[in-house]
Amino acid sequence: YATLKKYGFAQGEYQARPDDGLVLVDTAISNAVRCVPPDNKPIGAELNTCRPFLQNTLKANPSLKVVMALGRIAHDTFLRTLGLRLAAYPFGHGAKHILPSWEGQAFILIDSYHCSRYNTNTGRLTTEMFESVFDKIRQTISDNG
Repeated sequence: YATLKKYGFAQGEYQARPDDGLVLVDTAISNAVRCVPPDNKPIGAELNTCRPFLQNTLKANPSLKVVMALGRIAHDTFLRTLGLRLAAYPFGHGAKHILPSWEGQAFILIDSYHCSRYNTNTGRLTTEMFESVFDKIRQTISDNG
């Protein structure tokens, strides 16, 4: 949430309470999977079951243009939700994918390694790397009005 605040996508302080006062600004947060499965690795059936929730979230937000995928599971799930081939849009930290229109909406997908404790503690994802993705998101929004 600190990064969201730094880049103007949130205001207030996150304190893990519904009344903590944190407000998202021109931002929505959605999950590819609605629960944490064993070993934090969802199986296909779980992803398929949750896909309609993501589809409904996208349809309910017609002004959504730029999507940040936190990790490969989110990346792959987003592409599958749009009916796109994964091989055409390979996951990569900082990768930017201009996607074809889906249900009248056009999206730009930008990937990041997931900001899990494992990834941050092992250095797979550093603050600088994470912020570079937000720099790319801000620039993409500026470029696409």
